[in-house]
Amino acid sequence: MTELTQNAESHEVSDAFEKLLEEATRLQTVIDTVPSFLWTSFPDGSKEYLNKRWYEYTGLTLEQGKGWGWKVVVHPDDLDQLVREWRALLDAPKPGELETRIRRYDGEYRWFLIRVIPQFDVEGNVVRWFGSNTDIEDRKRAETKLREDERELRRITDAIPHTIVVLDPKGHPLYANQAMLDYTGLTMQDVLASDFRTRTFHPEDFDRAREEREGGLAHGLPFEIEQRALHKDGQYRWLLLRYNPFRDEHGRLVRWYVTGTDIDDRKRAEDRTRNENVALREDIVHSSMFEEIVGSSEPLRRVLVEVSKVAPTDSTVLVLGETGTGKELIARAIHNRSKRSNRAFIRVNCAAIPQSLIASELFGHEKGSFTGATQRRLGRFESADGGTIFLDEVGDLPSEMQVALLRVLQEREFERVGGTQLISVDVRVIAATNRDLPSAVAEGRFRQDLFYRLNVFPIRLPALRERISDISLLVGYLIDRYAQKLGKKMRNIDRKTMELFHAYDWPGNIRELQNVVERAVILSEGETFFVDETWLTHVTPKLAAKTAPLVADLVEREREILEAALQESQGVVGGPTGAAVKLGIPRQTLESKIRKLGINRYRFKAS
Repeated sequence: MTELTQNAESHEVSDAFEKLLEEATRLQTVIDTVPSFLWTSFPDGSKEYLNKRWYEYTGLTLEQGKGWGWKVVVHPDDLDQLVREWRALLDAPKPGELETRIRRYDGEYRWFLIRVIPQFDVEGNVVRWFGSNTDIEDRKRAETKLREDERELRRITDAIPHTIVVLDPKGHPLYANQAMLDYTGLTMQDVLASDFRTRTFHPEDFDRAREEREGGLAHGLPFEIEQRALHKDGQYRWLLLRYNPFRDEHGRLVRWYVTGTDIDDRKRAEDRTRNENVALREDIVHSSMFEEIVGSSEPLRRVLVEVSKVAPTDSTVLVLGETGTGKELIARAIHNRSKRSNRAFIRVNCAAIPQSLIASELFGHEKGSFTGATQRRLGRFESADGGTIFLDEVGDLPSEMQVALLRVLQEREFERVGGTQLISVDVRVIAATNRDLPSAVAEGRFRQDLFYRLNVFPIRLPALRERISDISLLVGYLIDRYAQKLGKKMRNIDRKTMELFHAYDWPGNIRELQNVVERAVILSEGETFFVDETWLTHVTPKLAAKTAPLVADLVEREREILEAALQESQGVVGGPTGAAVKLGIPRQTLESKIRKLGINRYRFKAS
């Protein structure tokens, strides 16, 4: 290497060293002029370096500040705790924050936030600590004032009868008023504990309420949650929790105030209304299905006697009969006359539910138990708790569901799909089918043990062709009903039409009769009711021959039936002993027929 080359390299090294010194000087200037206190410490925690701003603030000399000399400027009341926390970080070692008061050169103490972070070598050993001190005096004073305000607020909230809980901005409980403690039976320590919510709120509401709460807290706006809380009497009650944010003069969120209102009575009333659907049930009983119990024939009377005997009990009932004979109406009549009449009547059509969903439909499912189960759902059995469940077309249940149903009938308990918790229910079961269950049992399509469980009290409904004498009353009632609904007046019934009705075998039973009458009333343009004979294509010749004498004098026959009922009731039309009840028709229908036929009901009154 030539001398010229050596000189050139020496010059480059010199330039690089000067640039390094310049950069170090510039960096030192930056460190000394920043408003925060910056410093470094040796691995043992003693100070290695403190920037100029720190010395100017404390008034200490360079020698006084190094090592552990910095302790002299820490407030005596804070020193022991600061040293303990600092040594704990050294032992960890990990980044952390400390708060303490530091004395200014004029003797005034101010609060500072100390942030520290370790520097490691390649082997993971700490080589030094970097730290900064930031003045937080204004914040601490604000916090002190807030604490004073909170103490005053606590005295006020303790006098309020509503439950109140104060939360920090992240939603952690800070305080509960006396009403909250009295309501739950908890102590203040219980409220501040990490398991407060799991101990207080109903497990079935916990996940939903947590998601709603976290979402509301994130938005920072007032919101509400409904969930069940454990009362001091050991029972869960529904609360409406209202979350209201509290902000300081700078708009910063500093607290949440949560007020609780007991809405258990309201929720129970809503549940009863939803489950029982009282208005819909009454509408069904008194309108669209009422015609199915219109009549006074002996087969129908036998059924109603059976209903009156079994209704007050809790026995399982199996209603048998062809399609359209009124099996659901009989089930509702049993429920309405039972001690469960003010609770839910839940209907399930077992034939209409896909096999893959019937378990969920009957017993409910937990969130995530299968694809599409985005939330927990109550099943029909759980909704019917305390009331009656009507299993229509029970003969169509798949074999695996027959086993599950047998368990409910035997044990009165079940598990939701995807769940492990046993749920007990108090439900009366009424089942119905148009199938021949004994034959299904013999063929292995229906479990014998389940059949015996269901067949405690069987009720067989007669087909309409077995109660021919009721057709006149049924037709009259239906005409009145649909004519009134459509704003029409039907004063007469075509004789040939009534002959057809009595001769027809009615494979669809009363449901078919209802449809035929409704269609005829809609198409009618005059005051005489009639049907097109092509609508009734299943007339049985043998049956027609039997009923021919009956329809020869239809009006007189109807008059005789009505007068006999009036005679028996001594001219009383309405009420529990009136002729309308004996005939099985509404009072308004009977009065209409009395007027049409010109019957003087007063001549039947007792002298």
